[in-house]
Amino acid sequence: MKVSPRHKARELAMQALYSWQMSGNAVEQIELAIATSNDMQKVDMSFFQDILRNALQNLEDLDKAVKPYLGRLPEEIDPVEKAIIRVATYELVHRIDVPYKVVINEAIELAKEFGAADSHKFVNGVLDKAVKTFRKDERT
Repeated sequence: MKVSPRHKARELAMQALYSWQMSGNAVEQIELAIATSNDMQKVDMSFFQDILRNALQNLEDLDKAVKPYLGRLPEEIDPVEKAIIRVATYELVHRIDVPYKVVINEAIELAKEFGAADSHKFVNGVLDKAVKTFRKDERT
């Protein structure tokens, strides 16, 4: 199956956010590590950088926006799921050019690929509730 450049960008942004969550290293250092260990010709680089840099820049607001939909404390969320939700929340809030169904589907696919057995169900549940607030105009 051919992977789209945007899917690969989301995947790498999620991995970079996960790395940042676990290490606390500078975003520039993480971005460089990702770029040197992956074939970036298959990645929508500007989309990757937009998600990574702006999600981290707006992290507090993104976490606050999605918190009511988590159903548990943020510190109880698996780090992989947290990174996926942060990528998707950034897209839902700041990338209205991307249809919400695409954002949710991509997040579910990332959870299936990288998360625990049923993490895609949790991610889907959170985003399905959050989208009603974040994209209420698009849903009507």
